[in-house]
Amino acid sequence: MNEQLLLSEIQEGSPEAYKKMFMKYYSPLCEYASQFISDTDAEELVQDLMVYIWEKREYLSIESSLKSYLFMSVKNRSLNAIRNQEKKRKVHSILYEKLKQQFEDPDYYMTDQLSVEIQNTIEELPERYKEVFEMSRFGEKTNAEIAVNLGISIKTVEYRITKSLKILRAKLKNYIAK
Repeated sequence: MNEQLLLSEIQEGSPEAYKKMFMKYYSPLCEYASQFISDTDAEELVQDLMVYIWEKREYLSIESSLKSYLFMSVKNRSLNAIRNQEKKRKVHSILYEKLKQQFEDPDYYMTDQLSVEIQNTIEELPERYKEVFEMSRFGEKTNAEIAVNLGISIKTVEYRITKSLKILRAKLKNYIAK
């Protein structure tokens, strides 16, 4: 049967014409696809293409021959599958490295707990100490800037920071390496 006539009958919805196309091209297309991807993936890819052709038969616009269209479609789908596999491989590799670091670092799981403990300890500081400590450590202000902002001496600022650090060390002694 002429390829153009076969395509025309498929587009009109002829199951017999579709079956002829499937029987004629399925094996060669699978063999062609297996040059790019695994045999199992090749079969699935060709099956997907065949289903696509049947589902979109009314809208198919094939400029070349049916055979050329099928083989080009398989090649393009194979290359897309390779690209997708490569993207997945990269993502898996990145995730593997992140997870590997977490499992290899015994302190990783204590980080969240330590962060909460630090925040709680800072919240428990006397109000004047807390204010100076936060301006120094989180506000990135110098001792002189803090003294000017609060109207206190630089020595008072230094004293409050020193006392705050002593309180933090005492409360967090279980987390500090000796």
